[in-house]
Amino acid sequence: MSEPTSSEFLAGRMLIAMPGIGDPRFERAVVFLCTHDDEHAVGLAVNRPVDGLMLSELLEKIGVEPPVRRVADEAVLVGGPVERERGFVLHTDDYLIEGVSVPVMEGLALTTTRDVLEVMGGTQGPRKAILALGYAGWGPGQLDREVRESVWLVCDPDEVLLFGDDHEHKWSHALEKLGISPAMLAMEGGNA
Repeated sequence: MSEPTSSEFLAGRMLIAMPGIGDPRFERAVVFLCTHDDEHAVGLAVNRPVDGLMLSELLEKIGVEPPVRRVADEAVLVGGPVERERGFVLHTDDYLIEGVSVPVMEGLALTTTRDVLEVMGGTQGPRKAILALGYAGWGPGQLDREVRESVWLVCDPDEVLLFGDDHEHKWSHALEKLGISPAMLAMEGGNA
């Protein structure tokens, strides 16, 4: 099989984990792909809250001034198993730090510096943002192979999938975007 061309790369798309993925870290995961090329793919899971950690608590712990906007109820997410101590902020591109924020696709950017955390709860920050600790990463050809093997389904992002707070239902919402009922994906068949 030939290597994917740039038109087949999935940056800016969502990955939906198939049942029985074989890795509990990705069971029912919905991952936004920030980058995907010949060499690697990097994504952030958008439906895995860190148990017991809210954004306002994290901001307080790292010494960021109390937010003006209400972020007390926003969860910090587990973006993936790689570099879980590092924060990644996926946000609307109405806020950019020149030379630091990386455009991901039209309307979205990724920033990894403290600057974005300091404005997230304020009036000058991005309209929508999520903070993820860690990321999901794939080596050369690995993600392409997993997609061909139906480990992941692919759909387009929307604001509910990216920034919504109903993390428990993002997986089923992503499947529904493809016209698939989660019940159709049961891994165990019945006996006839």
